[in-house]
This record gives sequence, C-alpha cells and structure tokens, in this order.
Amino acid sequence: MPEKAPSRGRFVTFEGGEGAGKSTQVELLRARLSQRGIDVIATREPGGAPRAERIRNFLLAGKAKALGPAAEAILFSAARNDHLETTIRPALARGQWVLCDRFSDSTRAYQGALGDLDPVFLNRLEQVVVGPTRPDLTFILDLPPEVGLARAGARRQARSEATDRFEAEDISFHRALRTAFLTIAREEPARCVVIDASRDADTVAADIWAEVEARLLGTTTQESADGA
Repeated sequence: MPEKAPSRGRFVTFEGGEGAGKSTQVELLRARLSQRGIDVIATREPGGAPRAERIRNFLLAGKAKALGPAAEAILFSAARNDHLETTIRPALARGQWVLCDRFSDSTRAYQGALGDLDPVFLNRLEQVVVGPTRPDLTFILDLPPEVGLARAGARRQARSEATDRFEAEDISFHRALRTAFLTIAREEPARCVVIDASRDADTVAADIWAEVEARLLGTTTQESADGA
C-alpha cells in the first residue's frame, strides 16, 4: 500500500510593534511544542530564506525608503514569496508546524500606517503572493509603543546594533501602527488573538499556550492540567 501523505502542518504567526517580544515568544512556543513531540520550525520575516534575507538587509538598512511605501511593500512581498516557496509551504506539506515572527499582517500595518497605501493595493498584493497559505492562528502582541520602543532600544544597545528603518520613525507612526494591528485583529477574530505584551515573558507565554491548546491542539488548559 502507498504511504499515507502527512497531514498539513499548522501555521502560526506573531505580529506587533517594535519591542513587543515576538522573537522571544516564537522561541518559547517552539520549545513547548517540541516537548509535546510536534515537529516545528521557527522562521521570520522579512527573511526566512537566503534570497529573502538579502532583501531584509536592504529594507531594514533603509535603502528602499527613498523609493516610497509602495515599492517597500512590493519588496517585502518579493521576500515573502521566496520565503513561502523555499521554507513555509514545503514545511507545511511535510506536516511540520511553522512559527513565523511577522507575516503579511506586518505589510498591511506598517506600509498602511507609514505610507497610507490603498488597502485594495495591499490586499491584491497579498492575494497574489500569499494565496491560500494563510496563518491558522495569529498572535498580535500589543503594548503601548513607548514601552515597546524603550525595550527595543535597550535590546539594541545591549547588542551594539544600529536603529533599523522602522524603529527610527517618530512616535506618531508607532501609535498608528498599534491601531492598525488592533484593527486587523478586530476584523479577523477567528484568526487573530490580541495578547497583552506589557507583562513578563512567562505570563505572556502562558496565555499564548492556552490559545494554542484550545484552538489548534483540541484541548483546554484545564484538560491538559488534569491529564498531566
């Protein structure tokens, strides 16, 4: 008999403003899923594939800023296309879970907030690049932008890193960005969960795990505790 094809993996994305703790939460969830015996990979955007990483360096260095927000959105989408074809879709087809630090919601929020781009343009760009490969679950890590920027600045200083293209924007941009992410969550409640990211990492991780169990693993936190 032919071998049964693996079931499609799950696709979970993490969104939010600067300093929200997305990369930390991706790693905490990856570790916990691995402990459950789930085959999982962690990736990021822009990036996640060799050509996409080169585009990432170009974008975050601010080299595309002079081209305008529409061009930036197209470049982000070009990186996303490579990421999807090279990393995300093959992993999902193998039955792996994919955890991604940012995805298409960031393009909608950042380029929408920064350049006031036509939502129709952004939606059509997303339809062409992403197609049916939509996240099963998206966590929007929410916190006041002043708090997030302070965290990002401290992290950058500890690593001796330069301020990137988007961190350097003024506070009004970051406030608009927060509003944009919350609007996405409000419009797509079946996919998006807003998490208060102003708390400590372990508390945030516990809330994320409860949602993953309830929505993707078919259990509740209490059932998990009872079965431990």
